[in-house]
Amino acid sequence: MSVAGTYQTTVKSPMGDQTGTFTVVDGGDGTFTGQLAGTLGSLDVEDGKVDGNTLSWKMAMTIPMPMTLDCEATVDGDTLTGAVNAGAFGSMPLLGTRTA
Repeated sequence: MSVAGTYQTTVKSPMGDQTGTFTVVDGGDGTFTGQLAGTLGSLDVEDGKVDGNTLSWKMAMTIPMPMTLDCEATVDGDTLTGAVNAGAFGSMPLLGTRTA
């Protein structure tokens, strides 16, 4: 099954649950592009990689402070589970459900 799709996501952050829409566009060559649009704005996927059903990527956050987020998630059917590593703020659980 393809990892491509649109997922409704929740990141369990120190600022509370951050919900958003995560779009994954599979490049078919081990890469992907996409975007996470949520309550704090929109973040583009950088350096997106696909390894089987595992995604890894980075996002450059600017609000509430500039930092690079390192992310990894596994797609199992229509469920996405993983983590967002926010440097000194630690790792935050990422959960999602494919909607399209």
